[in-house]
Amino acid sequence: MTSSSSSPAVWRRWLPYVGVLAVVAYCLAPFYWMLVSSLRGASDIFDNSLLPTRVSFENYRALLDSSQGFPRALLNSLVVAGITTALSLLLATFTAYAMARLEFPGKRLILTLIIATSMFPVVSIVVPLLKLFTDIGWINTYQAMIVPSMSFALPLAVWNLTTFFRQMPDELEHAAMIDGCTRGQAFRRVIMPLAAPGIFTTAIITFIAAWNEFLIALTMTNKPQMQTAPVAISKFTGATTYETPFGSQMAAGVLVTIPLVVMVLIFQRRIVAGLTAGAAK
Repeated sequence: MTSSSSSPAVWRRWLPYVGVLAVVAYCLAPFYWMLVSSLRGASDIFDNSLLPTRVSFENYRALLDSSQGFPRALLNSLVVAGITTALSLLLATFTAYAMARLEFPGKRLILTLIIATSMFPVVSIVVPLLKLFTDIGWINTYQAMIVPSMSFALPLAVWNLTTFFRQMPDELEHAAMIDGCTRGQAFRRVIMPLAAPGIFTTAIITFIAAWNEFLIALTMTNKPQMQTAPVAISKFTGATTYETPFGSQMAAGVLVTIPLVVMVLIFQRRIVAGLTAGAAK
């Protein structure tokens, strides 16, 4: 009687862990298969075993060959995503603080317009921007990819940070100003350290969106040395006309994913540090 009555309790205790494990396995399965496929040789690429029968790094050697130009594409992606993230955070932090703390007519309308601009599909602005950038000589330049990417990253960053700043009590600035700080000093010395979790979380979202951007980079560049990593992967060619370089594409997918994982790990540490500092204060 006791064992039968305790069995449902055991299931209820372990069921959440089983559910989390199933979700993690479902999400990581494509990345695992991508990694395994990148370690297979050209003759084993269609092997369906869970582990490669023969570990080979020929796909990575072929990918990092100077003739492919993929290292330059990775550098281009890093430059575009990094500058887009830095500029978006710089502008969004001040804008979001003003939207959250200041009272002025039309604030709700401005917020609505900000988030509405990010809802336009990328394809709707590509053709006008292509014509504009061609006229001013911006084709095959970093700014031709950074400026359009910011038009989508900046509204999202402003919206996220505005929500985060609104959750912080006004008494923080008031107490700092009573101690002799100006509003700017209170923002820099009190609000910014406590806002670090929200800022770094927004940085992760912005960087990933800019890193994965494809259509703008494809449209604004036609020189191989200016292409970003997603564009370079889409233009991989095999040894022959009818060959698809699955192995090289899988290896490229692994190399493109690694910087995102590293960035997330770095920002997670900063988020924990920011939360701990905020709790201590």
